[in-house]
Amino acid sequence: MKLSIIILNYNVRHFLELCLKSVEAAVTDIEAEIIVVDNNSSDDSCQMIKSLFPDVLLIESKENTGFSRGNNIGTSHAKGEYICILNPDTVVAEDTFINLLRIADTYDELGIIGCRLIDGNGKFLQESKRNVPTPSISFKKMFGFSNSYYANHLQEDEIGEVYILVGAFMLLKRSIYNETSGFDEDYFMYGEDIDLSYKVIKKGLKNLYIGTETIIHFKGESTPKDIFYRKRFYDAMKIFYRKHFKKNFVLDLMISIGTKALPLLESIRTSFKDKGATKEEIIFDNNLLPFKEIIKSFERHEGSFKIRPKNSNFIIGSSGPGFKGEIRELS
Repeated sequence: MKLSIIILNYNVRHFLELCLKSVEAAVTDIEAEIIVVDNNSSDDSCQMIKSLFPDVLLIESKENTGFSRGNNIGTSHAKGEYICILNPDTVVAEDTFINLLRIADTYDELGIIGCRLIDGNGKFLQESKRNVPTPSISFKKMFGFSNSYYANHLQEDEIGEVYILVGAFMLLKRSIYNETSGFDEDYFMYGEDIDLSYKVIKKGLKNLYIGTETIIHFKGESTPKDIFYRKRFYDAMKIFYRKHFKKNFVLDLMISIGTKALPLLESIRTSFKDKGATKEEIIFDNNLLPFKEIIKSFERHEGSFKIRPKNSNFIIGSSGPGFKGEIRELS
């Protein structure tokens, strides 16, 4: 088998349905399997999968084991030469996997492949390509100086090597995932993609960003962007530093202060952030348009976008990372 797609789900039933329909359309000409690990969702995600996607391998966890553990469970059942770690709040194009696998098969010393991610408003997500978040770079990022945090040596539509890729979409050989012990389960959520990217680099392999391939990442549907989210993110950074950088008293003190103060400061900043005026809403019907054309339309237009998945009775979308996704049932 060529490809195993691992999707970890938690209470995003409608986004998951959209994601799975896009994935199914993208693997019609690939020997592939789709594995969904459900982290004890309280919605009807599992019933939806059983009803609409009987060929999907569904693994139902009895507890929320977190991002790392959940994906490791899914990967342990995988049979593909390659695996793709994919968020449930994403939409891939019909040729995404074909194009990326073609590159993967010809690139020497390849570690992880990532691609260009846009949000629900069509805007490029800079975390698609990042540098190693050394303590100095991270502190600059925390206080609003992010130039060195992102891999700005590449334009968003270029192809090239980067250090860190985002966990919403990671494609790599299953053998490499296993050799690096996969996602480190000391991370419950956030930071594990940085850790895995860095472990692969330390093995002497190359992480590759493909800016010519774009997918939608509605971003953050499973977790609210509140002070608890921010604390968990900065706590993950503490774990990363302790694992990969030499112990230093002054550095430890700065990280400790930063991880306590920055979540609160960032939460205050976000509460005062101007969301902007409401834009015209554009609805894309997957019964009429392929996912590739929908993704291109997200990039070409400005507005509030919604997608109607093929043979579904709802429209769904999000106006960007700072907004909760919106689902509207159709009569």
